[in-house]
Amino acid sequence: MLYNTLRQYEYLIAVAELRSLTEAARRLNVSQPSLSVAITRIEERLGTRLFLRRKGAPVEITPQGHRLLGRIRELLLLAEGIERSSDSPAPFVLGCFEDLAPLQLAKALDHLRGRFAEVSFEGAEGRFSDLAAALDEGRVDLAISYDVGFGARFERRVLKTILPVAFLTPDHPLARNETLTLQELAAHPLIFFSEELSEGFMTTLFEAMRLSPTVGHRVRSLEMMRSLAAHGAGIGISYSAPPSSLCYDGRPVATVPISTSDAATEIALIWPRLRDTDPAFLEVVAALETCLA
Repeated sequence: MLYNTLRQYEYLIAVAELRSLTEAARRLNVSQPSLSVAITRIEERLGTRLFLRRKGAPVEITPQGHRLLGRIRELLLLAEGIERSSDSPAPFVLGCFEDLAPLQLAKALDHLRGRFAEVSFEGAEGRFSDLAAALDEGRVDLAISYDVGFGARFERRVLKTILPVAFLTPDHPLARNETLTLQELAAHPLIFFSEELSEGFMTTLFEAMRLSPTVGHRVRSLEMMRSLAAHGAGIGISYSAPPSSLCYDGRPVATVPISTSDAATEIALIWPRLRDTDPAFLEVVAALETCLA
């Protein structure tokens, strides 16, 4: 619990700068007796004597006072900085699910900067849990993401509905199919993303269809999933499908669409319900709908 207020700390700084209770009281627009009483109470709460006050002599600062006054000045500067920052416009941070970011984020930022020249825009990438936390904590204003794991505490504007794809080694028997179903895939070792929200979403999807898949590998990145699939370590399932048919190591990988309708999800613009949605924010949302839909 804080016993001293910032205003009381301003009393101390005024006395230290002017070395006079009378002059400090005049600057602070308080009476000299009330300032004297306030200083005494602050010293009692801090448990140390900050000033040596003698009638007819300038106020002297004790060694303990010098040490504490230095920290108090830092505290007041920090408080002033907080108030100044609330008056200056912060950049608008557009988050994006990291597998979508190479395809969507640069285009979206370019469109916004051209449409709203007076606003500063920044981009941020993250996995589902990263974006959810950043949105909740105000570090990201709006996110472009698959609507996976975002609960009822978020608002969204759907941009498009998509189905997942399967990554396989090109000589896998299923690679010759034009499309695949989750029922067909459940009979083979699968590769899931290791992130809790992503794996939980996929597990729930299979359970709803009364399927019990075998998860052979869990990975953090899309390219690791594609690489393992290309080397025959399992079949990867992802909602992101890079245009290249080669992995980073040059190995070919087959990409086959999954046709199971229950597996569909949306790419959406997502923001917290608790966020203030002023007209300027809604204009950004509308501009992104036009650009990305």
